[in-house]
Amino acid sequence: ALNRDPSDDEAIEKASDNRTATPQDSDSKPAVTKKRKQPTECFLSQPEEKQESTVKAKKRKKKKISDILEKSAPKPGVPADLQNLLSQHFGENRSVIEIEELKLSDSCFLPANDLTHSFSSYLKEICPKWAKLRKNHKEKKSVVMLVICSSALRSLELIKSMTAFKGDCRVLKLFAKHIKIKEQMSMLEKGVFHIGVGTPGRVKALVEQDGLCLNSTKYMILDWNWRDQKLRRMMDIPEIKKETIDLLEMSIIKLCREGSVKLGLF
Repeated sequence: ALNRDPSDDEAIEKASDNRTATPQDSDSKPAVTKKRKQPTECFLSQPEEKQESTVKAKKRKKKKISDILEKSAPKPGVPADLQNLLSQHFGENRSVIEIEELKLSDSCFLPANDLTHSFSSYLKEICPKWAKLRKNHKEKKSVVMLVICSSALRSLELIKSMTAFKGDCRVLKLFAKHIKIKEQMSMLEKGVFHIGVGTPGRVKALVEQDGLCLNSTKYMILDWNWRDQKLRRMMDIPEIKKETIDLLEMSIIKLCREGSVKLGLF
């Protein structure tokens, strides 16, 4: 009896262990996999894919804006850029004769900025006789130099950066932000200003309303190469591009062709 009992007990324990272990294992394993794995596959994987695709789409859109800049160094604007822009714009709905009249020859342009200049050094290079021009300018409702850029903030930046060039001449802000057009018209009527810096829309409105006369203007500078936070130049912004071309067509192109105004691309 002594020899049998322990071995029998051991055998019974082992057998019972095996019986209880196997059903537990077989029961518990599928239950765990069914409950935990399936939901993760069903619910989590789908949103993840969507998120990835939206992120990719966003990244692609951003890349498009800066693609050219990433691949090559920014190229300075040249007269041909503006000439091509005008011929594309007018070529759609103008006659051959009209297009010919709206063409700007190379002689209408000042040397373009090669991206090495500050604004003051560029103006000094293209306008070496500024002191004399400034002294001789006595006409009201006009400016000797007109600077066109994409925004009010950029106008203020350019005004600050021309300090070394302008000397004691008077500069007028010609943009719409916080300044009423009537204020600008009365200032032009009352005083003599040498330089006007502003946006094409407001300058165009002042010309249309006889607040600004361009007959004594000698220089028109386009802030051509500068890029905003979104890496857009002024001619990359549809509204600014249209207003600039409208302003050029209204009177500047005619004055350039007559030789009284010179165009500069900064």
